[in-house]
Amino acid sequence: MSSNGTQNSLNTWGSAIRLSDLSASRSHNFILVPDAEQLKALRDTLGLQGLKKMRFEGTLIPASKRDWQLEAKIGATAVQSCVVTLEPVTSRVDAPVTRLYSAAYKDPALATAENEDDIETPEDDNVEPIPVALKLSDVAMEALVLALPDYPRAPDAALQETQFSKPGTDAMTDAETKPFASLKSLRDKLEKDD
Repeated sequence: MSSNGTQNSLNTWGSAIRLSDLSASRSHNFILVPDAEQLKALRDTLGLQGLKKMRFEGTLIPASKRDWQLEAKIGATAVQSCVVTLEPVTSRVDAPVTRLYSAAYKDPALATAENEDDIETPEDDNVEPIPVALKLSDVAMEALVLALPDYPRAPDAALQETQFSKPGTDAMTDAETKPFASLKSLRDKLEKDD
């Protein structure tokens, strides 16, 4: 692949590149901005209510003869459902993204009984084996998922107290489920009997 073709692949959403095709004598910049159709597909895949203004920008830097360091930033505006009210919650994501693609890394998922002792899990979650083909759009999607709030909540959302009981009985309140609630009710009963 020509260097111009590789550069085009770096800047095209969904394109795969082979790191071995990149010149290891310099850094390679990229900017990925999905179009409206790609944003819609990404939104649907991630189960978001909305997704706009997404941009994944960074550099692939030679870290050694075969290893590559990715230094980037993900930016997006996403709309998720509030975990309490299901109302739309808009979140702005601006997060750094770092990965090291290392030839020396051995994936623990590939361990077998014979080589189990030879494979160590790295302490750094950002270290990955060098892929056969790297899709920067997949890295962007993963980074977005990791940066979004796990439990988005609308500013005025509050959990309402719910009570469940058998017909004809009093429902337990939250206060009664506390460790000393039964002692309190016993005390109250004894005071009432006096």
